[in-house]
Amino acid sequence: MPHLTLEFTRNLSGFDAQEALLHMNKAIFGSGHFDEVDIKSRAIPIDCFVIGTSPENRGFIHARLAIMSNRPPAVRQALSTMLLQELSGLVPEHPGLHVQICVEIIEIERDTYSKNVLEAS
Repeated sequence: MPHLTLEFTRNLSGFDAQEALLHMNKAIFGSGHFDEVDIKSRAIPIDCFVIGTSPENRGFIHARLAIMSNRPPAVRQALSTMLLQELSGLVPEHPGLHVQICVEIIEIERDTYSKNVLEAS
């Protein structure tokens, strides 16, 4: 824990999802709330999407960070703000394209989360 999922529309040319994941993992680790080896992230490019009702040029990036429950609201807010700033700095300019960047922090119930670590031999 935590799990970071980054969804982004493919029309964001020049956006390097692999680089974004690495930067965001470093920021998450730098927050001091998580062990480095426990941060798992993935990026999902979106081909089919609609934003609003207009056919205008639009795109988005949505980061969802799933963390164990019972973290104080101030910690969750700080993580959200930090990730939004980090992500905003990684998106190349796209003149004529309306881009929305969002971060969502969700909680996973500790009582129902299971994990097993298999060490390399």
